[in-house]
Amino acid sequence: MNKKLQILIFAALLPILTVAQDNENVQVKKGWNFGALPAVSYNTDLGFQYGALANLFHYGDGSRYPVYDHSLYLEASRCTKGSGLLRFFYDSDRLIHDIKTSFDLSYMPEQAISFFGFNGYDAVYNKTWNDDTDPAYKSRVFYRHKREMWRMITNLSGKLLTENIRWSAGLDFYSIKPSSVDVDRLNRGKNEEDKLPALAEQPGLFEKYKQWGLFPANELKGGTFTALKAGLVYDSRDFEPNPMHGTWTDIILYAAPKVLSNLDEGFVQLSVTHRQYFTVVKEKLSFVYRLSYQQKIGGHIPFYALPLMITTQLKGAFSEGLGGDGSLRGVMRNRVVGEGIVYGNAEFRWKFFKTRIWNQNIYCGMNAFVDAGQVVDKVPVDTNILQIDGLNLTDYFAPDTEKLHWSTGLGLKLVMNENFIVSGEFGRALNEQDGDNGIYIGLNYLF
Repeated sequence: MNKKLQILIFAALLPILTVAQDNENVQVKKGWNFGALPAVSYNTDLGFQYGALANLFHYGDGSRYPVYDHSLYLEASRCTKGSGLLRFFYDSDRLIHDIKTSFDLSYMPEQAISFFGFNGYDAVYNKTWNDDTDPAYKSRVFYRHKREMWRMITNLSGKLLTENIRWSAGLDFYSIKPSSVDVDRLNRGKNEEDKLPALAEQPGLFEKYKQWGLFPANELKGGTFTALKAGLVYDSRDFEPNPMHGTWTDIILYAAPKVLSNLDEGFVQLSVTHRQYFTVVKEKLSFVYRLSYQQKIGGHIPFYALPLMITTQLKGAFSEGLGGDGSLRGVMRNRVVGEGIVYGNAEFRWKFFKTRIWNQNIYCGMNAFVDAGQVVDKVPVDTNILQIDGLNLTDYFAPDTEKLHWSTGLGLKLVMNENFIVSGEFGRALNEQDGDNGIYIGLNYLF
């Protein structure tokens, strides 16, 4: 979605904050504090986006500041053509004694979510098919489909052997309904020259995969499943929102049994993620990295659930990939989808300005990053069944070409009271098969 108006709002805040004199004194916060941000943007096909988000923090008597007792996050946004996001997120280590608790409930209707096929570079991306100024143009939503999703994610963790070694458990629920883009709805109110072609005239990749039988027929209407997860966590971070030193590693077993779903077959996955944080300049500059591996170890994952990422702590509304603001910044969202994936992120984080304004502790930060990832266990795609007259398979498939997908970029952060982190990042893909670049406006550091 076009983020131009959000970028303007983000940029407008910088002069306001930087007029104040640099001040290292910290105001201890008590009780409730909150930050808010509007969500405003425009996209030719999805329409005008309007909404807002707010994050409330309760610091108790202030004795643990900047660590909070409770965090409540609310986001509501909608596009005039039907996409939207309605989300509630809660996080606390005080709700249950000695147990860290988080809970997410989200409704995510998307009129045009990305779909590029499976197995990364094994699925060819043709940029010109999206470009309505190019003679080879097919449709601006050729690599899109519609999806409606309800999600509930719960995470619990507690001390196991030491304060740093913890058990982790949780229960997730998903209801996902994929379908074709509603072109008629997206065309409402458009001039004739701006309208998208009808699917009967120009089917997208999602429709072609259905036609070719590459989706199991019983998965086309979507499904619901409940997943149980259990794992071990080692966490020595000094401060969760933006650690300056420490390690955060988790091993998670994720099981969605058939008995707790309407799937024909359940599935089991394994996720291993290691994150480490190093101080380069005290309280100013840090180097951080993340390495992660996610693998199916049993059963069958429906195609619409393949992009979902397993985590013990959501850092944003979406936990999908690879590609996009939660994994490979600059690479197109969900460009890299497989039954097994690996990815890594490395970045420098610099707090270049601190001040106090309106009785709030503020700092401005920058980050420079490199991201990479690829499919290591592929979704079975039998192209031998595609005996269709006039079909050029090389337009769609390039078997055995998958390799690392790379991106790099820069970001800016505006942080209030150490916890409310407004983030703007620009990422650029290093291979044209992954798109050009991405601009992301949201909250929090990546990990």
